[in-house]
Amino acid sequence: MAQYFNIHPDNPQQRLIRQAADIVRKGGVIAYPTDSSYALACHLGDKKALEKIRQIRQTDDKHDFTLVCRDLTEIGVYAQVNNDTYRLLKSLTPGAFTFILKATKEVPRRLQNPKRKTIGIRVPDNAVAQALLSELAEPMLTSTLILPGEEEAIADGYEINDSLGHTLDLIIDSGTVIYQPTTIIAWDNDFPEIVRQGKGEADFLVSNGI
Repeated sequence: MAQYFNIHPDNPQQRLIRQAADIVRKGGVIAYPTDSSYALACHLGDKKALEKIRQIRQTDDKHDFTLVCRDLTEIGVYAQVNNDTYRLLKSLTPGAFTFILKATKEVPRRLQNPKRKTIGIRVPDNAVAQALLSELAEPMLTSTLILPGEEEAIADGYEINDSLGHTLDLIIDSGTVIYQPTTIIAWDNDFPEIVRQGKGEADFLVSNGI
């Protein structure tokens, strides 16, 4: 059975954050809040935990996961960032955006888009997520908590526990988080492009209509 932590959404209890980070380091799969939804997460290098998330969501090996980072410094380790990219990231992070960027050699091949060699990266504007990432001092591999056959993420910790309490290692409950998908911005060519308009607003960028 999953451990269940009630963590304050604005003032996360550091004792619980430390315990949560330790669970991730030891290979646990957790449910935690972001600024756009609840999500599943695990340690970046843990293949077994990654497969567990795939089983929960019933996705194949082509499913794109996202690296959730605490700041721009971490993004630069895992994604190729030039001056123009940096300025864009600085203006939109933290926030409800996912950036599709060319991956560096630090990203395992199994996590990259097999054709484009890209990785999805984001910096959430959520106090609990930020506290957890700071305690870990490294990114987490994450996927929105949308169960098979559903179109939206579960918005409540108690519902997550009812559905996945027997499967997950930890559920972090920080109150209701209504699902609002992130805005996806791809920059794997010469310029940034909005490929999905979601919660994040970047009116100065062009959308490709997807």
